[in-house]
Amino acid sequence: MSALSAEIHHTETCGTVDGPGVRFVFFLQGCPMNCLYCHNPDSQSKSGGTTWTADEAEQEVLRYRNFIQGVTFSGGEPLQQPEFVAEMARRFKRAGLPTAIDTAGAPDLPRATAAIDAAELLLLDVKAATSELARKLTGYSNRRAFHTLDYCEHTGKRVWIRHVLVPGWTLKSRQLEALARRLQPYKCVELIELLPFHQLGAPKWAEMGREYEFHDVMPPSPEAIEEAADFFADMGFIVQ
Repeated sequence: MSALSAEIHHTETCGTVDGPGVRFVFFLQGCPMNCLYCHNPDSQSKSGGTTWTADEAEQEVLRYRNFIQGVTFSGGEPLQQPEFVAEMARRFKRAGLPTAIDTAGAPDLPRATAAIDAAELLLLDVKAATSELARKLTGYSNRRAFHTLDYCEHTGKRVWIRHVLVPGWTLKSRQLEALARRLQPYKCVELIELLPFHQLGAPKWAEMGREYEFHDVMPPSPEAIEEAADFFADMGFIVQ
C-alpha cells in the first residue's frame, strides 16, 4: 500500500473535453495563478480539497476502465503535486490507460519533469503570446509555460496547446499572430485547442466574496471563433 496522497478538488468520470476520447479526470487542488476568468477559483487554494491516496485513486479509476480511453490530471494546477501525478501516470500506463496532464506550466520545471515524462500527452494552456499580457491575466508571465514547452520539444513529448479566446484581451489579431509565430518552430505541438471565454465561474467568485472583474466581457461570437481557427489553420496548425 502506498502512503502517497494528493488534495483533489473533484473528479469527473466521463470527461470528453480534457484530452482524446472519454476520460477519467482528476481536478487537483491548488494553483499559483490567479486568472481573472478562472472558472474554478475555489481550486486555487492549496487546502480545501479531499485527500486521496494513490491506492484509492487507482482503485476508483479502474472501476471505469471499460468505459474510458484514458486519464487526465487537471486542476487547479496538477503539477503543483507532481509526485502524485508521476506515480499515478506510471500506474495507469501499466494498466493500459494513457494519461494526459492539463497544465499552465506555472510550477518549477525541474520538480515537474518526472510527471511530464510519465504522461503520454501534455495539454499546455498558454495564457497569452506575451509575458506582459499573461501577467495581466494571471499574475504570472508565460516564461515557465514556454520552458515547459521547450522541455517537451527536447524530449519528444506530445503537446496539445490550449488557448482561451478572451475578447479584448487574447482575441486580437496581433495577439493571435504573435502566438502562432511563437509556436510554429515546435514540432512537438500536435494541435491547437481554441477555448472560448465564458462566465460560468462568475457565481463561484461571488460565493467566495471575491470580485469578478470580467462581468462586462462577453463570450466570443461563433464567427470570431471560426476566424481565429481559420487563422491558425492557415499558419499550418491542426485546430480543434
